[in-house]
Formats: sequence, C-alpha cells, structure tokens
Amino acid sequence: MDDKTAVKEYQFGERAKSELILVSQLLMVLAELKEKELAGGKRILLAFMEGIRMELEFAHHGTGSGEFRKAINHLNEAISLVESDQPGPATLRVADAISDATTAAQQAWQVLSAHGLL
Repeated sequence: MDDKTAVKEYQFGERAKSELILVSQLLMVLAELKEKELAGGKRILLAFMEGIRMELEFAHHGTGSGEFRKAINHLNEAISLVESDQPGPATLRVADAISDATTAAQQAWQVLSAHGLL
C-alpha cells in the first residue's frame, strides 16, 4: 500500500471505528426502550447505521481495503437484525465491524510507521 492510500485508510478506519462504537452504545439504549419510544429510536438508529454504511462504502472504494468490505457486510447483518427487533445479536455484528475497521487502521498505521510518517 502506498503512503497516500495508507493515510486515507487510517483516517477512514479510525472514523469508522468511532462511529461504530456509538452504534454499539445506541443499541444498548434501544434494547431498553418501550413501545412508542422503541419505534422512534429504531428509525433514528437505522438512519444512523445507513449513514455509516455509506461512509464505509466510500472508504472501501477510496482505498480498496477488504477490511472495509467486511465491515460493510457485518453492518448489513446488524441492520437486518435491528429491523427484525434483535438488538442483542446486532451488537455482536457491530463488534465484528469495529474489529474490521480497527484492522484496516492498524494495517495502514504499520505502513505509515514503517515509512517514518507516524
């Protein structure tokens, strides 16, 4: 990976990781909501997750990283689980996506570090 791609991959990975951690925290809140609150909370959370999926798509296309593709797939599974009222299992898929984003950032960090840029 060249330095320019490594910088992009590192930035995308760190940002995705932060956003996915927020999703994980929101999933815990969603599990506690009741009736009318649940419907509204679910809509907002799904919209947020869709936005993160678009950012992951952009990261994948901008870097070609397979880790971002894996994160997208895990997030797609999490979205389906939330739509099916299964926030607990969705949290596990989000954790997998966090791991994928972390791996992408770590791989880029290693390249940047090896070239003396970090």
